[in-house]
Amino acid sequence: MDRVIWKRIWRAALVISLLVVFVLAVIYVTPLVYPFLLGWLLAYAINPIVNLLNRKLKLPRWIGVSITLVVFVIAMLTIVSALVTRIVVEIITLSKSLSNSIDWWRDQFEFLMNKPEIQNLIENLTSFYQDNPNYQETINSRISDTANLVAQTSTNIVTFFLNGIVSIITSLPNVATISVVVLLAAFFISKDWHRLGKRTSAWLPQGIMQSTTIVWGDLKKALFGYLRAQFIMISITAVVVTVGLLIIGVHYAITIGMLIGLVDLLPYLGVGAAMIPWILYTFIYGDVTLGIELSILYGVILVARQTLEPKVLASSVGLEALPTLISMFVGLKLFGVLGLIIGPVSLVILTTIHKANVFRDLYAFIVRGPK
Repeated sequence: MDRVIWKRIWRAALVISLLVVFVLAVIYVTPLVYPFLLGWLLAYAINPIVNLLNRKLKLPRWIGVSITLVVFVIAMLTIVSALVTRIVVEIITLSKSLSNSIDWWRDQFEFLMNKPEIQNLIENLTSFYQDNPNYQETINSRISDTANLVAQTSTNIVTFFLNGIVSIITSLPNVATISVVVLLAAFFISKDWHRLGKRTSAWLPQGIMQSTTIVWGDLKKALFGYLRAQFIMISITAVVVTVGLLIIGVHYAITIGMLIGLVDLLPYLGVGAAMIPWILYTFIYGDVTLGIELSILYGVILVARQTLEPKVLASSVGLEALPTLISMFVGLKLFGVLGLIIGPVSLVILTTIHKANVFRDLYAFIVRGPK
C-alpha cells in the first residue's frame, strides 16, 4: 500500500514539475522567440493560399509564399497608412472641438455660480469663515491639497500622453526590425511547411503525437473560431458605428468607430459602455438632436448584434459571460491592455484541453500509472 502511494506521489511530482517547467519556459522563452511564433502563425494563416497556388497554378512553393507575403504586406501597409492618416486628422479635429466643449462647461459653471441660491451659499460660507478663525488654517490646507491634487493629476495626464507619443515614435525602428524577422520566419516556415511537419512528427513519440493531434484539432477549431468570431463582431460594430456617425455628420467618425469596436470586447457591456454615457452627455450638453440620432444608432447596433451574433458564434466555443469577464480582468491586471485578449484566449485553451480529457488522462496517470 505504501509503495502504491509513493508511486502516486512520484508521478504527481513529475506532472507538477513538467507543468512548472512548461510555464517557466513560456514566461522566459516566449519573449526571446515570439517573432518566430508570430511567423509561424502568419505561415499557418497563408498556408491555404500557398497550397492553392501550388496545386492550381503549379507554382513552386517558394514562389507562392513570396507572392502571398508581398500581397499581404502591401495590403497591410495600405490599410494601416490610410487608417493612421485618417485617425491623425480626426484627432486634430477632436482636439479643436474640445475647446468648444470647455467653453460650454465654463459658461455653464458661471451660470450656476450666478444663481441666487449659490450666491447665498457663498455668502454664508464666507461669514462662517470669518466668524471662525480657528477653521481657517484647516480650510486653507484642504483647499491647497485639493489644488495640488488637481495640478498633479493634470500633469500626470499630460506626461502620460507625451510619454506615450515618445514611446510610439521610439519603438518604430524596433517594430520594423521585428516585422522583418516575422516575415522572414513566415517565409522559411511556409516554404518548408510539410518537411518541418514530418521532422516534428519524427521527433515526438507516437502516443504524444496522437494526443497532441487531438488537442490541436480541437484547439484549432475552438481558438481560431473564437478569435474569428470576435474579430467579425468587432468589425461589424466598428463599421456600423462608423457609417452611422458619418451619416449623422460627426467629424471624427472613424476614430470613434474603431474605439467603440474595441470596447465591444467587454462581455454584456460592449457598445453600451461607450454609447450610453455619450448619449447622456449629449442630452446634458443640450444637443437633443444628436442625442436622439445616437440613440437610434445604438438601437440599430443592438438589433444588428442580436441578429448576427448567434450565427457568427455558432462555429466558435461558447464562453459564459462571468468566466469571460473574470479572464479579461485577470488578463488586464497581469498583461495590461493586451490581457483583454490574452485572458479569454487562455480560457478557451483551458476549456479545450478540458474537453479533450487531458486533465482526466493526467489524473489517471497519477493514480494508475502509464497504460
